[in-house]
Amino acid sequence: MSERYTIISADSHAGGNMAAYEEYLPAQWREAYDEWRGGYKNPYRDLQDDGRTRNWDNERRLDEQYADGVVAEITFPNTVPPFYPTGALLARSPKDAEDFRRRKAGLDCHNRWLADWCAAYPDQRRGLPQIFLEDLDDAITTLTWAAEEGFTSFLLPHVAPDVDLPGLWSPHWDRLWAAVQDLGLVVTQHGGNGTPDYGKDPASGVIFLMEVPFFAHRNLAHLTMSGVFERFPDLRYVMTEQGVAWAIEELRRMDGYHAQMKHGRVGELGFSADIVLPLKPSEYFDRNVWIGASFPSPGEAAAMRVLGTHKIMWGSDYPHHEGTYPFSTESLRRAFHDWEETELRQILSENAAAVYSFDLDALAPIAAEHGPTVDEVKVPLDAIPAGATSPAFFKA
Repeated sequence: MSERYTIISADSHAGGNMAAYEEYLPAQWREAYDEWRGGYKNPYRDLQDDGRTRNWDNERRLDEQYADGVVAEITFPNTVPPFYPTGALLARSPKDAEDFRRRKAGLDCHNRWLADWCAAYPDQRRGLPQIFLEDLDDAITTLTWAAEEGFTSFLLPHVAPDVDLPGLWSPHWDRLWAAVQDLGLVVTQHGGNGTPDYGKDPASGVIFLMEVPFFAHRNLAHLTMSGVFERFPDLRYVMTEQGVAWAIEELRRMDGYHAQMKHGRVGELGFSADIVLPLKPSEYFDRNVWIGASFPSPGEAAAMRVLGTHKIMWGSDYPHHEGTYPFSTESLRRAFHDWEETELRQILSENAAAVYSFDLDALAPIAAEHGPTVDEVKVPLDAIPAGATSPAFFKA
């Protein structure tokens, strides 16, 4: 039999249910929690009814992941933490001090749940605890706790343009980057938030859909062109579920501006010498940045080779409707059937293992039982599986 691939999904989602979160809340919050829970509604339409238990049911989750060929995961939030108006990946900033205090209690509750959830399968799960950017002292305290608990990364919120916070290009955040670098944590951002408030007009939803990639993508320029990666050379930054191909043109554009800045001008703008980076933006990308490529299409697979396969980590987006489950092997056949095994091992496991500190030797016995075979993935996909819903099967 052909050797098998070890697959670490760089994009999976999980969360506790309402009963589990209640157990992790301090006693003084229980009455408020009961009141909040009475008005709670699940915002994720693709995980209603039977689908919800995939977020927390270990037996079901492992069975489904193994059947799909996935043996380990980087885990983003999915369920709604206590006192949140919607999922943490979609929620806007707290509206006032009391809202912050309540949500902080809910987020701490989720982070404690996540620590135990990952500890149940420590070789296979790398969870992403969450922080608030509204209070830097609290954020650094939370990250110190996270590192002590054995977490290797955390989820950094995006900064929307209409909230009262400095952009990520501001030196205001240098204290955060210094702490992250000292703690050895990886900065991870997921697409989906950081947009302005579009209101409730008929077209608000579709405008959000059109612009949400932009508000995620722009952080690459914010952190690069402002010199964050120059000042903090050991900082590691991952951009997940934000596509791949867009980064090629963005890096070309930044490199072009950088070349002009070295000569003192960009159009009518002049820049002082201290703002000109010593390295090209593409060189900082190669040193400091990775992409979590969720449900990639053949076109996205081609873009990976341009950016460099050492920079990419494949993700399934389990358990979402747009994820590749239960057809992850078929999606690999569609996008990567003509790839060399060494390239594919990079994006399926080796890069994620290096960035998020997985032990591939510990995963090898599980992959030997559940991973797709090398020969299996080499077979071109001749038909989209019946019931497939992921963009991996429908994008060019």
